[in-house]
Amino acid sequence: MEDQKLFQIGEVAKMFHVSMGTLRHYERSGLLTPEVIDERTGYRYYGIRQMEVLNTIRYLRVLDIPLPQIRDFLQNRDTQIMEDKLTKQKELIHQKIQELELIERKIDHRLQRLQDATHARLDEISLITIPAGRIVWIRDSLRPHSYLDLEYSIRRLEENQKESLVFLGKVGVGISRENLENNAFHNYDLVFLLLDPEDSYEGTVEPYPEQLCAQVRFRGSHTEAPAQYEKLMEHIRQQGFRPAGFSREITLIDYGLTSDPEKFVTEILIPVEKTE
Repeated sequence: MEDQKLFQIGEVAKMFHVSMGTLRHYERSGLLTPEVIDERTGYRYYGIRQMEVLNTIRYLRVLDIPLPQIRDFLQNRDTQIMEDKLTKQKELIHQKIQELELIERKIDHRLQRLQDATHARLDEISLITIPAGRIVWIRDSLRPHSYLDLEYSIRRLEENQKESLVFLGKVGVGISRENLENNAFHNYDLVFLLLDPEDSYEGTVEPYPEQLCAQVRFRGSHTEAPAQYEKLMEHIRQQGFRPAGFSREITLIDYGLTSDPEKFVTEILIPVEKTE
């Protein structure tokens, strides 16, 4: 053993800014075999050859290449193999970038809706134009008191979906046009899910155009909604409008976001058209 050319595991770990556990893991994985293992003490010693291998491992790990692929390359060093692995890794990184950009857009939407809800003007009826979008809905007669009462219907909406699409501000209940006109506000006729532009849904998706809607936001949840519908429908009629479709009632802030009922915020939108 030439001491001046061999280094103990602790020395190598310090030189390469890795832990001794990492070096042992590389050894168990078949990537890095010590130059010498003392049979009596079990001490491991590394030489220049191991340092070159360790440099290669660390560089390829920076590129996020998995250890099994690094081991394959170290056992079959070839420029074409390296080119193939780098090309494949570049494709994987591009895919990850797209996935992260998608996640970022979803976070932006959630932040926007949360900030919009926390700063909402309450108990004010207004006519607004909502942009075109996509909606998924199912007929379901129910009378929820909170978002928890919607769980069974939500499971039906999310059936066969690869990922969860439900979040507060996206799922809600609606009252049919007929029941709105008949002032029947205590029972709901459907449950719906609003889709963000980046959402992919396996099933029937219904696009809707830009719409003029009567809107009100109020402190509370579905329990307080009937009184809000009465005021909203009265305002719609006074302005010479009538419902043009089912309502969209969404709890923007509920138990899913806060344990304080005083902070609950619910929104009701009713598409409207001029009375002929």
